[in-house]
Amino acid sequence: MLAKRIVVPLSVLTLGSAAAVVGVLNADAAEAAACSVTYTVASQWNTGFNGEIKIKNTGGTTYDGWKLGFTFPSGQKLAGGWNGTWTQSGTAVTVTDAGWNRSVAPGGQVALGFNGAWSGGNAVPGTFTVNGVTCGGVAATTSATPSRSASRTATASPTATATATRTATATPAATATRTATATATPTATTTKGAENCTDYAALVRGKYWVNNNVWGKADGTGSQCVWENGLSGDSLSWGTSWTWAGDNTKVKSYASSVLGWHWGWKVPSGTGLPVRLSAGKAVRANWNFKVTQTTSNVMNVAYDLWLHDMAQPDWQNNPTDEVMVWLYRSGGAGPVGTKQATVTIAGTTWDLYRGNIGWEVYSFVRTSNTSAADLNLTDFTNDLVSRGWLAKTKYLSSVQSGTEIFTGSGRLDTTAYSVSIG
Repeated sequence: MLAKRIVVPLSVLTLGSAAAVVGVLNADAAEAAACSVTYTVASQWNTGFNGEIKIKNTGGTTYDGWKLGFTFPSGQKLAGGWNGTWTQSGTAVTVTDAGWNRSVAPGGQVALGFNGAWSGGNAVPGTFTVNGVTCGGVAATTSATPSRSASRTATASPTATATATRTATATPAATATRTATATATPTATTTKGAENCTDYAALVRGKYWVNNNVWGKADGTGSQCVWENGLSGDSLSWGTSWTWAGDNTKVKSYASSVLGWHWGWKVPSGTGLPVRLSAGKAVRANWNFKVTQTTSNVMNVAYDLWLHDMAQPDWQNNPTDEVMVWLYRSGGAGPVGTKQATVTIAGTTWDLYRGNIGWEVYSFVRTSNTSAADLNLTDFTNDLVSRGWLAKTKYLSSVQSGTEIFTGSGRLDTTAYSVSIG
């Protein structure tokens, strides 16, 4: 769920450290609407940025529906958002609850996200209201230099009750921790490449790039590294290691190999993408990997496919559909949404889940773990088309593969990975 970057992230807007917490409710405001707001510029590039907002109920009464208001001070433009209904009139932005997140208990919070465009400046809004009551406070600015790379958005985790919060990610169950290690037979002996532990590092190799995506790190503590070992023909060898602690219901990272779109194009040609589903082209994906768990982990290893209703999406175009194919999981990790069916594809059974987090999310979860797969991913989108859930007019714009980590320490070594279109 999560999902899933090619920016050098900005510092979180700080008041000395983590984030710009925009105030506390005035003393004379109604307790029922008491609030504080955290506004973070998670990443910024040449003309766009990704923002994250958290609303906390600091009063003694549960919100039964909420409406957030603020004004962009530098003429920024909203490109799209999630976990609420977003509108902009002039410089004023309004976000109303999405229905499933309308209730916020005292001490609880709700997380939102959006993509925006800026020109000349990207100052932080100074005043926020919830249900008409000013949360107030002072916001700090950031001195970080924007990156010219495109933004990574689309990945946040649902809560433990399987209510989605930002994008297609996994919700672990409270029980059934597994520590088994998947072992794959390497197809070739490869010298391990140098590690890169920089957040959101992008290691380009041919038509692929390895993304050190740590989109959920604010919900825990730890770190992640990636490396790539080179290409053998069309086959990429790469790996990642991680150590994450914190809320085991929230994904911290999705280190992945990316082919195609990811809120922009890191490799703009030679990928074979986008491709319209109606073209009927095969999407062959071969993956051999090994998972080593040095501690018990809540995690999964999965493909993540992104679809759009346009042929050439850019950074500001959210997907319409996301399809995940889980090959391996541990610690009780499970997908967003509810189980719809058990299906047989490629001679294997999969539990099919469906949810919506601002776009449709479909997850095929293998009923037994594997560490090697040779699949035509079109078989999975065809299943959704046959159910009337996915239109054949949609474009497959991205094929990603990687590890969603909630908590734990370990590593994944991909000995061979390839994707071919047509």
